[in-house]
Amino acid sequence: QVQLVESGGGLVQAGGSLRLSCAASGRTFSVNTMGWFRQAPGKEREFVASITWNIGFTRYADSVKGRFTISRDNAKNMVYLQMNSLKPEDTAVYYCNRNPPNDDYWGQGTQVTVSS
Repeated sequence: QVQLVESGGGLVQAGGSLRLSCAASGRTFSVNTMGWFRQAPGKEREFVASITWNIGFTRYADSVKGRFTISRDNAKNMVYLQMNSLKPEDTAVYYCNRNPPNDDYWGQGTQVTVSS
């Protein structure tokens, strides 16, 4: 049974920073690309960033490029999302999952709220 637990969200002012963490347990993700996704109120869930598990190749949505950084710790089965220069439009629930995502793996997510 796979479990993904996101943490690190909160309330921050525009221009601030947050670091999200995703702990994966129950199954090794050593051969999977992992990603961060987000869902804002009234909108569909969207891709934010991804990272391959072997060489750490990263990819970002245009809206976060240059502001967010995804990273991982293979030994700990952890994935991180460093978010800088946050904007109100970054407000959403953030989730981690494989990329492309597996619908059975969605966790509770972590709420990020950016005030203007």
